[in-house]
Amino acid sequence: MKYFLMGYMGSGKSTIGPLLAEALSYKFLDFDTYIKEAEGNSISEIFKNKGEIYFRKAETRHLKALIDENDDDIVVALGGGTPCYGNNLQLIKEANTKTMYLNWNFKVLANRLWEAKAERPLIASMQSLEDLEDYIRKHLFERGFYYNQADVVVKVETQSPETLTAEILKKLL
Repeated sequence: MKYFLMGYMGSGKSTIGPLLAEALSYKFLDFDTYIKEAEGNSISEIFKNKGEIYFRKAETRHLKALIDENDDDIVVALGGGTPCYGNNLQLIKEANTKTMYLNWNFKVLANRLWEAKAERPLIASMQSLEDLEDYIRKHLFERGFYYNQADVVVKVETQSPETLTAEILKKLL
């Protein structure tokens, strides 16, 4: 079984993913790293040099390749927008997979992302925390349709990564 973690950027997918994989005795894969290695450039560089449209098409191509790989014992942390573009969510749902959505409050996400915005091409130019909050609120409204189709939706508040992982496992198994 392939497990896919979904959620907005900064939601902790790359933190929870390895813990979940370890608990299941599965491998872990960060999809952004997978794309970076396949494309030979960081996500930021791809956005800067080739644009978001190129990136989203490449993302779908690499998602198809990942789904088609024979390694089913894997936990994948998707990029924040991956399930929301093209037919990506449909590709995931039609395969032998389970999906989990890490659902955060937009204000908490904004505070988490504000500190690391330089590393995030879509928000690097934000000038104020209020602008970032508005941006995230808009995105969560648009993406909620996709995220909420997850097999497991976990409301994230103040849980430690370990507690959150245990909560996900309880809902999955």
